[in-house]
Amino acid sequence: MYAIIVANAPDFDATPFADALAAADLVIAADGGGNALHAIGVVPHLVVGDLDSLDPAVGRAFRAAGAELRRFPTEKDETDLELALLLAVERGADQIDILGAIGGRWDQGLANVAMLALPELVGLRVRLLDVDQEAFLVRGTAEIPGAAGDTVSLLPLGGAAHGITTRGLHYRLDAATLRFERSRGISNRIVQPPAHVSVGEGLLLVVHHHRPSESRGY
Repeated sequence: MYAIIVANAPDFDATPFADALAAADLVIAADGGGNALHAIGVVPHLVVGDLDSLDPAVGRAFRAAGAELRRFPTEKDETDLELALLLAVERGADQIDILGAIGGRWDQGLANVAMLALPELVGLRVRLLDVDQEAFLVRGTAEIPGAAGDTVSLLPLGGAAHGITTRGLHYRLDAATLRFERSRGISNRIVQPPAHVSVGEGLLLVVHHHRPSESRGY
């Protein structure tokens, strides 16, 4: 099941993702992420959070349209986005795209990247999406679709990643180690799409910057 989660990000415009939102089996707004959906006329299936960022008028409109609103206490251990991720998994999503997760406060953006390592997401396809870039976590082997010339960065998450081997990238790695505190994996590029990457030990974040002229669908 394909789910899209919209995080609460300042000035986030959901318009470029309208087709994907229409095709999703489950659309979840993490609190104020619902404001961006309402702005383009999309009603989520579910709104999750303490609802301190959701415009009250938007909340009333969503309820009237049949959306489910689940309010949680303000004082809680999880962010609204983490609650949304866990609920998407609970409802059977195996593909999850997250919109609006980067931008605004650095602490929240870093935490949103780190949440890709949640144990509940093992075996699922989960991406952070923006208009011209995406990020996803590799625990074993992954394909990197795209076009020749796209920029790809490989960033170890939570410590060193070992046994990294790539195909289809300009700077090849063969059973290499990338270290958390070093920048070696930044700004590679696809030369033979689709590229591939595998990691033997550790977590590897793939950040894929698409060329602006590249036509693709979400």
